[in-house]
Amino acid sequence: MARRRQSSNTHWVILAAVVFIAVLGSMLFFQGEAKPFRAIPELDIKEYRTNAKSLRGNVYRVQGEVDSQLDWSPNVRFFSVLVGDDDPLPVKVPKKFDGVNIQKGQKFIFVVDIDDEGIPTAKEMKKV
Repeated sequence: MARRRQSSNTHWVILAAVVFIAVLGSMLFFQGEAKPFRAIPELDIKEYRTNAKSLRGNVYRVQGEVDSQLDWSPNVRFFSVLVGDDDPLPVKVPKKFDGVNIQKGQKFIFVVDIDDEGIPTAKEMKKV
């Protein structure tokens, strides 16, 4: 009978170890913040400043703080977004985002397409 108890205790120890490893693993996995649009490459601001038109047609991720609204029309709004070391970047926000309240000081992650004029145009955006 002593052997039987020892065997069942071994099962409980193994089960407890598996549960502990599963809990620890899930904590480590979910510990980091999920970064929206992380599969999209980040826009290299220096490269953009050097030759924006060479990036036309490409899609990038831009994260920054809204500095000001530069222009407004019924179809599009232009914003200055501070990226990295407070480097301003113009971002064109089309009419489809009219429902999004964008104010100075708010932080956003934009998915931008560099248009034919070399201006980053928001395709998607998420407030951070």
